[in-house]
Amino acid sequence: MASRQQTRAAVSVAIQEVLKNLPQKYSEDDYRVKCNAVYPHVYESYVDAGRSEYETVAWDSH
Repeated sequence: MASRQQTRAAVSVAIQEVLKNLPQKYSEDDYRVKCNAVYPHVYESYVDAGRSEYETVAWDSH
């Protein structure tokens, strides 16, 4: 089983890989800013066992 640190690192790498597909008009600095903004959002939005905060909001609105 992966450690929490390994999981966080894997999430960070996945975000970086996806954001590498940003349009070329984004600079390297823009890329780093986006990576640094997305990671905390993902980390804070997904809770216990991969459940998403978005699921909670969606179910609460029904």
